[in-house]
Parts: sequence; structure tokens; C-alpha cells
Amino acid sequence: MRSVAMIPARYGSSRYPGKPLVPLLGKPMVLWVAELSAKALGADNVYVATEDERIASQVEDAGFNAVMTGDNLTGTDRLAEAAVKIDADIFINVQGDEPLAFPEDIIKVRDAKMSHMDDIINGYAWISGDEDPHSVNIPKVISNERDEMVYMSRVALPGYKDQENAPARYKKQVCIYAFTREELAAFREFGRKSTLEHSEDIEILRFLELGKTIRMVETQPGSLAVDVPEDVVKVEAALAAAGRA
Repeated sequence: MRSVAMIPARYGSSRYPGKPLVPLLGKPMVLWVAELSAKALGADNVYVATEDERIASQVEDAGFNAVMTGDNLTGTDRLAEAAVKIDADIFINVQGDEPLAFPEDIIKVRDAKMSHMDDIINGYAWISGDEDPHSVNIPKVISNERDEMVYMSRVALPGYKDQENAPARYKKQVCIYAFTREELAAFREFGRKSTLEHSEDIEILRFLELGKTIRMVETQPGSLAVDVPEDVVKVEAALAAAGRA
């Protein structure tokens, strides 16, 4: 089976226009993600799906593949459009705003998909003590005892009635996913955001409407996303501290 890493990179982000090209320690963020993906799967198996020639040019100049796409509802819809142009069996979405993701976790998600080809695979990590579980920028996930996702939300989950039953810690989504081409096609053919997806602004919830099992795979802690401009400083500091500069 051929596995490829696909990085959705939209220039026209409403919250942070031009985010894929924001420099982190002097290097565009999308290239940080492409390089860590290449460590997992090889540069020939890394594709950036984008609607913008500026992003495509940067990616190709750095030796990676760019796939031009049109306007799409979400990044996953963008990958579904791009996937029809790529000969592969497993498509691993590595989110373009997580430059601290670990190559080992990409491999772990790939291996989980190979073992459970009928399931959607998604990463998660435990929220650290310096992160706020009530932040709407951190999707929280609850899963059952079989590691299947029950729900994902911007609010802190699970809830509780009595303080003594409050969870000791929370899980957060890590945006590494694995799909087949058929699963991506079904996602895009749904034709709209599902009701829950629209409310939460969390794409993976659409797969619940398609009756898919979403299997959660624990990844390493330490991944930080750039959601807003204020995140750049802390992500740069984390990159330097991790020796990735």
C-alpha cells in the first residue's frame, strides 16, 4: 500500500489570512509541516493541497508536491478534491498549522489505518497543564473504552454533575487523520457541513453522519497549533526548545 501525507494549506483563512506562509524562525509554516511529514513518509509522498499559487510555488521550490484545488468548504473537502489526482491507498491529513507534530505519530496513525481500513483514524493527546481545556481553540474529544470517538467539541468534555466526578484530565484532538480515497469522496459528496460540524466548526464530525467509526490513536504530547497570530511566539519558542530550529 502507498501512503501519502496531504497538507491542506489555504491562503485565504478568515481568522488568519496567509497563515501557511507565516514565518516561524524564518521558515514558512507549511514547510515545517512538509519537512516533518517527509521524515515519516519520504518527500515524494508529501503533497500540499492549496488554492493559492504563492503557497504552491514555495512548496515546489522546496522540493515537495503541490496540488492546486478550487474553493472548498473545509480542509478535508480540499483533500478529497486533491486525492483524485494522486495514486495512493492511504491519505494522511497532516494539519498545516501544527509544525510541532511528530513524524513518529504520522507513522503510528498510518499503521493504525492499515490495521483498521474501515475506520477513520484520528490522533489525540492529553491536554497539558499549561493549556486551558476551556479554550474554544482546542477541540476536546471523548472516546469510549474501545478508543472509538463518541464526540468532539469546543467545550470541555466530558461534563460532570458533581465536582467529585470532574475528569482529572482532558483529551484534545491532534490533527493527524487517515482516510481512504473512498472515505474522502463520501465526505465531500455529503455536499454541506453537517449540523454538528457547523456548530462546533470541527470537520471530523461529518463522518458521524456517514456512519463511520472514528478510531482515536494516542500521540505524543507537545504539539501546538498556530490558530491566531498570538500563537506564533509560543510556537517559535517551542520549536527552538525542541531543537528543531
